Amino acid sequence: MRKLLDFLVRKRHWFLFVLLEIVSLMLIYRNNAYQRNIIFSSANVLTGHISSVSGYVTSYLNLHEINKELLERNGQLEMELLELQDRLDMMMADTLTFTGFAPDSTEQFPYSFVLAEVVNNSVSHLSNYITVNKGRKDGIAPDMGVVSERGVVGIVSTVADKFSVIIPLLNPKSRLSCKVLGSSYFGSLSWNGRNTHYANLEELPRHVEFQKGDTIVTSGYSSVFPAGLIVGTVSDFEKQHDDNFFSLEVELATDFQSLNNVRIIKNYNQAEQRRVEQEARRND
Repeated sequence: MRKLLDFLVRKRHWFLFVLLEIVSLMLIYRNNAYQRNIIFSSANVLTGHISSVSGYVTSYLNLHEINKELLERNGQLEMELLELQDRLDMMMADTLTFTGFAPDSTEQFPYSFVLAEVVNNSVSHLSNYITVNKGRKDGIAPDMGVVSERGVVGIVSTVADKFSVIIPLLNPKSRLSCKVLGSSYFGSLSWNGRNTHYANLEELPRHVEFQKGDTIVTSGYSSVFPAGLIVGTVSDFEKQHDDNFFSLEVELATDFQSLNNVRIIKNYNQAEQRRVEQEARRND
Protein backbone atom coordinates (compact mmCIF):
# COMPACT_ATOMS: atom_id res chain seq x y z
CA MET A 1 0.00 0.00 0.00
CA ARG A 2 2.86 2.36 0.88
CA LYS A 3 4.47 1.76 -2.53
CA LEU A 4 1.19 2.65 -4.23
CA LEU A 5 0.95 5.91 -2.28
CA ASP A 6 4.57 6.75 -3.10
CA PHE A 7 3.86 6.12 -6.78
CA LEU A 8 0.79 8.38 -6.75
CA VAL A 9 2.77 11.14 -5.03
CA ARG A 10 5.63 10.89 -7.50
CA LYS A 11 3.31 11.00 -10.50
CA ARG A 12 0.87 13.58 -9.13
CA HIS A 13 1.82 16.11 -11.81
CA TRP A 14 0.85 13.69 -14.56
CA PHE A 15 -2.43 12.83 -12.88
CA LEU A 16 -3.18 16.53 -12.46
CA PHE A 17 -2.36 17.12 -16.14
CA VAL A 18 -4.71 14.35 -17.27
CA LEU A 19 -7.47 15.62 -15.00
CA LEU A 20 -7.13 19.17 -16.36
CA GLU A 21 -7.20 17.84 -19.92
CA ILE A 22 -10.42 15.96 -19.23
CA VAL A 23 -11.98 19.04 -17.65
CA SER A 24 -10.90 21.17 -20.64
CA LEU A 25 -12.42 18.75 -23.13
CA MET A 26 -15.66 18.65 -21.16
CA LEU A 27 -15.85 22.47 -21.14
CA ILE A 28 -15.15 22.64 -24.87
CA TYR A 29 -17.76 19.98 -25.56
CA ARG A 30 -20.43 21.73 -23.48
CA ASN A 31 -19.80 25.32 -24.62
CA ASN A 32 -18.89 24.99 -28.31
CA ALA A 33 -21.36 23.49 -30.79
CA TYR A 34 -18.77 23.04 -33.55
CA GLN A 35 -16.30 21.09 -31.39
CA ARG A 36 -19.19 19.12 -29.92
CA ASN A 37 -20.25 17.97 -33.37
CA ILE A 38 -16.68 17.00 -34.29
CA ILE A 39 -16.24 15.00 -31.08
CA PHE A 40 -19.62 13.37 -31.55
CA SER A 41 -18.82 12.39 -35.16
CA SER A 42 -15.42 11.04 -34.17
CA ALA A 43 -16.99 9.02 -31.39
CA ASN A 44 -19.49 7.54 -33.83
CA VAL A 45 -16.70 6.55 -36.24
CA LEU A 46 -14.71 4.97 -33.39
CA THR A 47 -17.80 3.13 -32.14
CA GLY A 48 -18.47 1.88 -35.66
CA HIS A 49 -14.93 0.53 -36.01
CA ILE A 50 -15.15 -1.17 -32.62
CA SER A 51 -18.51 -2.73 -33.52
CA SER A 52 -17.12 -3.91 -36.86
CA VAL A 53 -14.09 -5.55 -35.24
CA SER A 54 -16.34 -7.09 -32.59
CA GLY A 55 -18.59 -8.47 -35.32
CA TYR A 56 -15.65 -10.02 -37.18
CA VAL A 57 -14.35 -11.61 -33.97
CA THR A 58 -17.79 -13.00 -33.12
CA SER A 59 -18.24 -14.36 -36.65
CA TYR A 60 -14.83 -16.03 -36.51
CA LEU A 61 -15.62 -17.68 -33.17
CA ASN A 62 -18.90 -18.99 -34.62
CA LEU A 63 -17.29 -20.47 -37.76
CA HIS A 64 -16.87 -23.89 -36.17
CA GLU A 65 -20.57 -24.23 -35.41
CA ILE A 66 -21.54 -22.80 -38.79
CA ASN A 67 -19.20 -25.22 -40.57
CA LYS A 68 -20.64 -28.13 -38.58
CA GLU A 69 -24.19 -27.13 -39.53
CA LEU A 70 -23.20 -26.83 -43.20
CA LEU A 71 -21.54 -30.25 -43.16
CA GLU A 72 -24.61 -31.81 -41.60
CA ARG A 73 -26.92 -30.15 -44.09
CA ASN A 74 -24.69 -31.19 -46.99
CA GLY A 75 -24.79 -34.77 -45.72
CA GLN A 76 -28.58 -34.68 -45.47
CA LEU A 77 -28.85 -33.38 -49.04
CA GLU A 78 -26.51 -36.09 -50.30
CA MET A 79 -28.57 -38.78 -48.57
CA GLU A 80 -31.76 -37.33 -50.05
CA LEU A 81 -30.14 -37.35 -53.51
CA LEU A 82 -29.10 -40.98 -53.12
CA GLU A 83 -32.60 -41.88 -51.95
CA LEU A 84 -34.17 -40.17 -54.94
CA GLN A 85 -31.73 -41.93 -57.27
CA ASP A 86 -32.57 -45.25 -55.64
CA ARG A 87 -36.29 -44.67 -56.09
CA LEU A 88 -35.75 -43.58 -59.69
CA ASP A 89 -33.80 -46.78 -60.44
CA MET A 90 -36.59 -48.85 -58.86
CA MET A 91 -39.26 -47.08 -60.92
CA MET A 92 -37.29 -47.56 -64.15
CA ALA A 93 -36.82 -51.26 -63.40
CA ASP A 94 -40.50 -51.68 -62.55
CA THR A 95 -41.53 -49.84 -65.70
CA LEU A 96 -39.45 -52.19 -67.84
CA THR A 97 -40.79 -55.35 -66.22
CA PHE A 98 -44.30 -54.48 -65.10
CA THR A 99 -45.81 -51.38 -66.62
CA GLY A 100 -47.96 -49.38 -64.27
CA PHE A 101 -46.53 -50.79 -61.07
CA ALA A 102 -45.65 -48.17 -58.45
CA PRO A 103 -42.99 -48.90 -55.80
CA ASP A 104 -43.93 -48.86 -52.13
CA SER A 105 -43.62 -45.23 -51.04
CA THR A 106 -43.59 -46.21 -47.36
CA GLU A 107 -40.27 -48.03 -47.68
CA GLN A 108 -37.60 -46.08 -45.83
CA PHE A 109 -34.16 -45.34 -47.21
CA PRO A 110 -31.93 -47.54 -45.02
CA TYR A 111 -29.01 -45.11 -44.66
CA SER A 112 -28.20 -42.29 -42.25
CA PHE A 113 -24.95 -40.71 -41.06
CA VAL A 114 -23.06 -39.41 -38.03
CA LEU A 115 -20.71 -36.41 -38.21
CA ALA A 116 -17.23 -36.94 -36.75
CA GLU A 117 -13.99 -34.96 -36.44
CA VAL A 118 -10.61 -36.36 -37.42
CA VAL A 119 -8.27 -36.42 -34.39
CA ASN A 120 -5.41 -38.40 -35.95
CA ASN A 121 -4.50 -39.03 -39.57
CA SER A 122 -1.56 -40.56 -41.43
CA VAL A 123 -0.83 -40.35 -45.15
CA SER A 124 2.93 -41.02 -45.35
CA HIS A 125 2.92 -44.73 -44.41
CA LEU A 126 2.21 -47.79 -46.50
CA SER A 127 -0.65 -48.71 -44.14
CA ASN A 128 -2.43 -45.52 -43.15
CA TYR A 129 -5.16 -45.09 -40.55
CA ILE A 130 -7.55 -42.34 -39.44
CA THR A 131 -8.92 -41.82 -35.92
CA VAL A 132 -12.19 -39.94 -35.33
CA ASN A 133 -13.91 -38.73 -32.16
CA LYS A 134 -17.06 -40.85 -32.44
CA GLY A 135 -17.43 -44.41 -31.21
CA ARG A 136 -19.68 -47.09 -29.82
CA LYS A 137 -21.64 -44.62 -27.65
CA ASP A 138 -22.55 -42.71 -30.83
CA GLY A 139 -23.85 -45.82 -32.57
CA ILE A 140 -20.68 -46.49 -34.57
CA ALA A 141 -19.78 -50.09 -35.40
CA PRO A 142 -17.10 -51.82 -37.50
CA ASP A 143 -17.62 -52.05 -41.27
CA MET A 144 -19.48 -48.74 -41.54
CA GLY A 145 -18.61 -46.61 -44.54
CA VAL A 146 -16.96 -43.22 -44.15
CA VAL A 147 -17.13 -40.26 -46.55
CA SER A 148 -16.01 -36.64 -46.63
CA GLU A 149 -17.74 -33.69 -48.25
CA ARG A 150 -15.83 -34.55 -51.43
CA GLY A 151 -15.97 -38.32 -51.65
CA VAL A 152 -15.34 -41.74 -50.11
CA VAL A 153 -12.78 -41.95 -47.27
CA GLY A 154 -12.77 -45.58 -46.09
CA ILE A 155 -14.35 -48.12 -43.74
CA VAL A 156 -14.52 -48.25 -39.94
CA SER A 157 -12.19 -50.94 -38.60
CA THR A 158 -11.98 -50.70 -34.80
CA VAL A 159 -14.42 -49.06 -32.39
CA ALA A 160 -14.09 -47.95 -28.76
CA ASP A 161 -16.60 -46.08 -26.61
CA LYS A 162 -15.59 -42.58 -27.80
CA PHE A 163 -13.24 -43.16 -30.74
CA SER A 164 -13.06 -45.17 -33.95
CA VAL A 165 -10.23 -46.13 -36.29
CA ILE A 166 -10.83 -46.04 -40.05
CA ILE A 167 -9.02 -47.95 -42.77
CA PRO A 168 -8.87 -45.31 -45.53
CA LEU A 169 -8.52 -45.85 -49.25
CA LEU A 170 -4.80 -45.12 -48.68
CA ASN A 171 -4.25 -48.56 -47.19
CA PRO A 172 -3.45 -51.84 -49.01
CA LYS A 173 -6.12 -53.58 -46.91
CA SER A 174 -8.80 -51.41 -48.49
CA ARG A 175 -10.83 -52.89 -51.34
CA LEU A 176 -13.74 -50.91 -52.72
CA SER A 177 -16.26 -52.03 -55.34
CA CYS A 178 -16.59 -49.19 -57.88
CA LYS A 179 -17.92 -48.51 -61.34
CA VAL A 180 -17.87 -45.81 -63.98
CA LEU A 181 -20.84 -43.50 -63.52
CA GLY A 182 -23.62 -44.57 -65.88
CA SER A 183 -22.26 -48.10 -66.25
CA SER A 184 -23.35 -51.34 -64.58
CA TYR A 185 -19.95 -53.04 -64.74
CA PHE A 186 -17.78 -52.82 -61.64
CA GLY A 187 -14.19 -53.40 -60.56
CA SER A 188 -12.09 -53.34 -57.41
CA LEU A 189 -10.37 -50.13 -56.28
CA SER A 190 -7.11 -50.37 -54.32
CA TRP A 191 -4.21 -48.06 -53.47
CA ASN A 192 -0.86 -48.51 -55.18
CA GLY A 193 1.07 -47.26 -52.13
CA ARG A 194 2.83 -44.49 -54.01
CA ASN A 195 0.76 -41.34 -54.47
CA THR A 196 -1.84 -40.17 -51.92
CA HIS A 197 -3.97 -38.66 -54.70
CA TYR A 198 -4.37 -41.78 -56.86
CA ALA A 199 -5.65 -45.37 -56.67
CA ASN A 200 -6.20 -48.13 -59.23
CA LEU A 201 -9.47 -49.64 -60.39
CA GLU A 202 -8.76 -53.19 -61.56
CA GLU A 203 -10.76 -55.91 -63.32
CA LEU A 204 -13.01 -53.57 -65.28
CA PRO A 205 -14.26 -55.43 -68.40
CA ARG A 206 -12.69 -54.09 -71.56
CA HIS A 207 -16.03 -53.54 -73.32
CA VAL A 208 -16.97 -50.86 -70.75
CA GLU A 209 -17.06 -47.45 -72.43
CA PHE A 210 -15.32 -44.60 -70.60
CA GLN A 211 -12.86 -41.78 -71.14
CA LYS A 212 -10.50 -39.64 -69.11
CA GLY A 213 -12.33 -37.37 -66.71
CA ASP A 214 -15.28 -39.75 -66.19
CA THR A 215 -16.54 -40.07 -62.63
CA ILE A 216 -15.93 -43.21 -60.58
CA VAL A 217 -18.61 -44.01 -57.97
CA THR A 218 -19.43 -46.77 -55.51
CA SER A 219 -21.21 -49.71 -57.11
CA GLY A 220 -23.57 -50.40 -54.21
CA TYR A 221 -22.67 -54.13 -54.40
CA SER A 222 -21.88 -54.32 -50.70
CA SER A 223 -23.55 -53.61 -47.38
CA VAL A 224 -21.13 -50.75 -46.61
CA PHE A 225 -21.81 -47.96 -49.12
CA PRO A 226 -24.91 -47.03 -51.08
CA ALA A 227 -24.48 -46.82 -54.84
CA GLY A 228 -23.47 -43.53 -56.43
CA LEU A 229 -21.05 -42.03 -53.89
CA ILE A 230 -18.21 -40.20 -55.62
CA VAL A 231 -14.79 -41.85 -55.38
CA GLY A 232 -12.80 -39.95 -58.00
CA THR A 233 -12.23 -39.43 -61.71
CA VAL A 234 -10.42 -41.40 -64.42
CA SER A 235 -6.98 -39.89 -65.00
CA ASP A 236 -5.38 -42.69 -67.08
CA PHE A 237 -5.93 -46.30 -68.09
CA GLU A 238 -4.26 -49.34 -69.64
CA LYS A 239 -5.13 -52.93 -70.51
CA GLN A 240 -4.24 -55.62 -68.02
CA HIS A 241 -1.98 -58.57 -68.84
CA ASP A 242 -4.77 -60.90 -70.00
CA ASP A 243 -6.14 -58.16 -72.29
CA ASN A 244 -9.71 -58.78 -71.13
CA PHE A 245 -9.80 -56.11 -68.45
CA PHE A 246 -8.84 -52.48 -68.02
CA SER A 247 -6.76 -51.03 -65.19
CA LEU A 248 -7.82 -47.46 -64.49
CA GLU A 249 -5.81 -44.86 -62.63
CA VAL A 250 -8.30 -42.93 -60.50
CA GLU A 251 -7.65 -39.48 -59.08
CA LEU A 252 -9.29 -39.63 -55.65
CA ALA A 253 -11.89 -36.99 -54.83
CA THR A 254 -10.97 -36.83 -51.13
CA ASP A 255 -7.88 -34.85 -50.17
CA PHE A 256 -6.60 -36.98 -47.30
CA GLN A 257 -3.89 -34.50 -46.35
CA SER A 258 -6.45 -31.84 -45.38
CA LEU A 259 -9.13 -34.10 -43.92
CA ASN A 260 -10.83 -32.55 -40.88
CA ASN A 261 -14.44 -33.79 -40.82
CA VAL A 262 -16.09 -36.99 -42.04
CA ARG A 263 -19.53 -38.61 -42.13
CA ILE A 264 -19.92 -42.18 -40.94
CA ILE A 265 -22.71 -43.97 -42.82
CA LYS A 266 -25.10 -46.30 -41.04
CA ASN A 267 -26.83 -49.04 -43.05
CA TYR A 268 -29.78 -50.33 -41.03
CA ASN A 269 -30.08 -53.40 -43.28
CA GLN A 270 -26.39 -54.32 -43.07
CA ALA A 271 -26.70 -57.00 -40.34
CA GLU A 272 -29.57 -58.76 -42.10
CA GLN A 273 -27.84 -58.66 -45.48
CA ARG A 274 -24.62 -60.11 -44.07
CA ARG A 275 -26.45 -62.82 -42.18
CA VAL A 276 -28.25 -63.95 -45.34
CA GLU A 277 -25.02 -63.88 -47.36
CA GLN A 278 -23.17 -65.92 -44.72
CA GLU A 279 -25.96 -68.52 -44.65
CA ALA A 280 -25.80 -68.78 -48.45
CA ARG A 281 -22.03 -69.39 -48.31
CA ARG A 282 -22.42 -72.07 -45.68
CA ASN A 283 -25.00 -73.88 -47.82
CA ASP A 284 -22.70 -73.99 -50.83
